[in-house]
Amino acid sequence: MIRLFTFIHVKYYKKSILPAPPYIIIANHTSYFDIFLMYSILPYNHFLFLGKSEILSYPLVKSFFIDLNIPVFRGTGKAARSFVEAKNALKKGWSLAIFPEGGIPDENYPLMIPFKEGAFKLAKTMKVPIIPITYKNNHRLFSDPTHILGPARPGISKVYIHPYFSVESIQNKTIEELREEAFQLISSKL
Repeated sequence: MIRLFTFIHVKYYKKSILPAPPYIIIANHTSYFDIFLMYSILPYNHFLFLGKSEILSYPLVKSFFIDLNIPVFRGTGKAARSFVEAKNALKKGWSLAIFPEGGIPDENYPLMIPFKEGAFKLAKTMKVPIIPITYKNNHRLFSDPTHILGPARPGISKVYIHPYFSVESIQNKTIEELREEAFQLISSKL
């Protein structure tokens, strides 16, 4: 539905088999379109977004985001509560989608900024797999990918769904190793 109204199609360059839920989906973040596209490329998978609370200030997204996702209030006591809510969602069988960069880079996109550790800490703690995804060119489909109401154009979103990190491989690595491996894998397709 989202792709129909935006005249954006998806070309999968690699679409790997997904593990049984729950799992954590991680992807690079180059435009606000990434959020909506995630529901389009994984339409039969039930997941919640774990994302920055600032998105609640955008009227277009607020009603959608507040009911279906877990906002992260950074730098406050509520940040720890978000982690607990995320763990509870995974326990209930929900998968989570997280942009480990913590936001859209202000410049030099599609180059990524270093990943935060939350997604990897959560996967390790909850013993769930991680599915890495690369959005190769979404920054080109929005001429200002940092502005939610910025001009957009029709086109083809190029998506890589990489092989997932198994629970066993996650448990055998440090959080730093996981973070670096995921960063290298996702950035290798940019």
